[in-house]
Amino acid sequence: MNRVDRLIRKTALRGDAAILIHKPSNMFYLSGYIGEGLLIIGHHFCAIVTDFRYVEQAQAQAPGFLVRSVSNERNHAQVTADVLNENGIASALYEDDFLTVRAAAQLAEALGQIKLEALANQPEALRQIKDAEEIALMEKACGISSQAYEDICGWIKPGMSEIHIKRLLDNRLLELGAQATAFSTIVASGPNGSLPHAVAGERVVQQGDMITLDFGAQYKGYCSDMTRTISLGQPSAKMLEIFNIVLTAQMACQDMLAPGKPCNGVDALARSIIGEAGYGEYFGHGLGHAVGIDIHEAPRLSPKCEDDLVPGHVVTVEPGIYLPGIGGVRIENTCLITDGGARSLVKAPRELRIL
Repeated sequence: MNRVDRLIRKTALRGDAAILIHKPSNMFYLSGYIGEGLLIIGHHFCAIVTDFRYVEQAQAQAPGFLVRSVSNERNHAQVTADVLNENGIASALYEDDFLTVRAAAQLAEALGQIKLEALANQPEALRQIKDAEEIALMEKACGISSQAYEDICGWIKPGMSEIHIKRLLDNRLLELGAQATAFSTIVASGPNGSLPHAVAGERVVQQGDMITLDFGAQYKGYCSDMTRTISLGQPSAKMLEIFNIVLTAQMACQDMLAPGKPCNGVDALARSIIGEAGYGEYFGHGLGHAVGIDIHEAPRLSPKCEDDLVPGHVVTVEPGIYLPGIGGVRIENTCLITDGGARSLVKAPRELRIL
């Protein structure tokens, strides 16, 4: 059963209903198409509505889909209405969490009597469980990231700026085969390490600095995500202390991953370890998140997520401690939940590396 058929079954789609997909990641997942526009999915037809720039691309990337182009006279919403009316559609499920108010109003006006209903993240629910092909692509992306990490550790020297290190790391990911970085690479040195999502700047790294590197590769549409905190020379006693606490939490939580384990339970273990060490107030984000086509997917390892892990989930485990004005530590692996437990797709060592 292909992904379109699985979505039709999951939504219990009526014969006179269709599904409208506007999110680029869902469009890619369901069709392989990576251009602009939207998908229309029904029981007996699938279409892509786009413009002249993407017609040939859509035909090549999604051969099972009819491609309809907009024109100066008919916009995307109007062409969508044409396709739905031609196929006798009375209602359409759409991504109400993605379309703007203006776009949704334009769509509703064009559809007229065709009723719009919320799709309720059903494609994303399908995407939670990765198949063998997806896992292989993510493992390749993680391999690229791990090699880039090994390489950058040989290049970092005192006097280099954070932004210089970021550029070297980003370029290395591309040289190793990434089609893009999975997100904006984080390089946070010294006191900047207390910012979980620090933006690399002109600060020059110095002897004794801890440096957090959070980065990932995108490979054939799928992402990797890893974080390592390294030290440029011998770190201070305080930074070494929090590194060891974070490493203990990361290893324990990664070891806990297995089918049936509650996401909030894995998160709670990290909070327990870090809290008992006296740093609970300095770990304020969730323990992790799923990864796939998007860098942040469901489920999440967080206090609020009551989902259980199942085979095929790919999640990050990334505890951290962040001390304002002093620095921070985060260690992260991307892990696959297997039938019997879990394994990291990131092979780079987690132990402290002193450059």
